[in-house]
Amino acid sequence: MPRGRYSLHDPHDHTPLAEEHFQCAPGPSGWRYVAQRTTPSGDHGGSVDLALDELGRPIRLELHAGGWQVRGAALDGVTWVRTGPTGSDATEGNVRAHAFAGTSPAFLVATARLLRLTPSASATRVRLVCFTDPVLAPRTVDESWTLVNSEAHATDNGPLLVDEYQVTALDTGERHTVHIAGDVVLSAPGIELEDLESPPSAFPRDDTGRPD
Repeated sequence: MPRGRYSLHDPHDHTPLAEEHFQCAPGPSGWRYVAQRTTPSGDHGGSVDLALDELGRPIRLELHAGGWQVRGAALDGVTWVRTGPTGSDATEGNVRAHAFAGTSPAFLVATARLLRLTPSASATRVRLVCFTDPVLAPRTVDESWTLVNSEAHATDNGPLLVDEYQVTALDTGERHTVHIAGDVVLSAPGIELEDLESPPSAFPRDDTGRPD
């Protein structure tokens, strides 16, 4: 069960935003990621709880940030309820999208798990509902994912397979690179893995379950 800490920063000016203390693990029904965030001043900054089924679809999502809360799941696309700090202004949303996205590294692992790309595969388009900080506002985004390379690196615990993805935002054409090993993000824009207490968990290597 990987357990560790990510630092999150603004990908443009590198301003520190938060630290995310996480643990994650595959299970008989899929994969789960839970995390607590702290602000640069050390205050509680929110939480993440994401569970996927065996095909990589989000069966449960719960986010907390700045007094706001989002609960969602894959249902007729993706469906969610967003509640404000007062608790009385809940709004529901539904989009014909494949999954969720956000600033947590968990969403990058989840998208990679959903797509299950191979290095020989062409770019795959995916539609995501992204919850943006600090008020978890939903925004629908279209991205293109390509698995550029998979390379095994020698470690004390045996070979570690690292996948290198090229991700393109289809509305702006902006491209960036994401490196993932199993269920841990090694590097991505705005994300640095600062501490890892145990090796990443490995997912089965197959190409089933991709979105249409």
